[in-house]
Amino acid sequence: MADPHHILSQPSNTQIQIQNPTQTPLLNTTDQSKPRNQEIPEEGSDPRLDKNLQKLELFLTLLGFNQTSALSFAVSWIAFFFIGVAIPLVALELLDCSDCEQYQIKEFEAEIVASQACLASVSLLCVSHNLRKYGIRKFLFVDRFSGQMARFSDHYIQKIEDSFRMFVLWVLACFVLKTAREVTRVLYVPHDSWWLPVAILLALILSWTYASAIYLSACILFYLVCNLQIIHFEDYGKSLERESDVMVFIEEHIRLRHHLSKISHRFRIYLLLVFLVVTAGLVVTLFLTTGYTGLITLINGGDFAVSSLVQVAGITLCLNAAAKISHRAQGIASLASRWHATVTCSSADAAQLRVSSSIGNLGVASTMGSVIISKSESDLESLEHIAMPRNTQLDSCISSYHKRQAFVLYLQMNPGGITIFGLTVDRGLINTIFFIELSLVLFVLGKTVVIFAQ
Repeated sequence: MADPHHILSQPSNTQIQIQNPTQTPLLNTTDQSKPRNQEIPEEGSDPRLDKNLQKLELFLTLLGFNQTSALSFAVSWIAFFFIGVAIPLVALELLDCSDCEQYQIKEFEAEIVASQACLASVSLLCVSHNLRKYGIRKFLFVDRFSGQMARFSDHYIQKIEDSFRMFVLWVLACFVLKTAREVTRVLYVPHDSWWLPVAILLALILSWTYASAIYLSACILFYLVCNLQIIHFEDYGKSLERESDVMVFIEEHIRLRHHLSKISHRFRIYLLLVFLVVTAGLVVTLFLTTGYTGLITLINGGDFAVSSLVQVAGITLCLNAAAKISHRAQGIASLASRWHATVTCSSADAAQLRVSSSIGNLGVASTMGSVIISKSESDLESLEHIAMPRNTQLDSCISSYHKRQAFVLYLQMNPGGITIFGLTVDRGLINTIFFIELSLVLFVLGKTVVIFAQ
């Protein structure tokens, strides 16, 4: 067995060598000689899982995330700038009504288009970079378990299908709200003919749905990556009831933490930029709405409600997924402590320890008695140099206890989780974000409402 001090001193990106793959089937690794971005066929992989991954890859390609070649890169960004930026700006110029601010406020419309375009561009840039670099399998961490795919394939398929349903429900709900708002505005805005307002309505809905779909799909993709890792943490917690080799637990936990550090590294820029863009967009929205001296209705300001709903929904999905996987990783220490206490206090182990201790004490007492009887007083001065008898069974029991204790201490000092430049995304960070946002809201209200009242 490997030296535990050597294992614990290894860096997180070190590949762990497995001595017993039957005990830890998740610890198998792929051939490192293959190119990094080349998809390696999985031995014994599930055809249903392959089909779902192909559907997911096709879906991401349609949204423009597949930028593996120069042609696809150019087509993706040209389509984004045309549909997500050019079309809404042209439509707003054609719909511009200088004498009817009760139907349209140009500053409001421009801010909404800018915030949606920024979020979609950040999502497209970050996710396409990771997909181009790692591929869909490595990106989702479903390629490293060669020969063991059948064990988790059903869970993978379920999580992928749930992500598809979540995407459809969110986009459909937001699409209905956006369509209702645009139809209401077209009905109220005066016009000479019907074809131009209808064309503008379709253009705005198409552009807004496209940009929102890119943003929400990136958030749901991060949500899917975190949920797939939750499967392995749940299995790891259950393995504490089946296995007893402490070194196997340490090696498996090192691998899981390595995956979490990879996820954090790949998504930290995305999460940070999304948070900053959403915060900036909402602050500007608050400035515009509270500082505007005219009447704001659902017709001229209803887009703020719809766009804010999409932005907050996306960032909430990301924070929820990150906090969930972080708390699962931190909860492993509690499970290991319970396992350690159960094994230590079990009747068989405790009885063995008591019997072994009694035997050891009797042996020491008899040896001491024989020494005192048979040796003179001067000989007792060198008694501390006498080799005491050792009980192998007792030593084995104590060694097992110390290994479990070291394992629990290791988990407590290395909890893991999704981090953003060292900050673990958990309830504490979410509370901090909430109070930061509340402070910004109060600051904006103090600068706008007070000035308006004066």
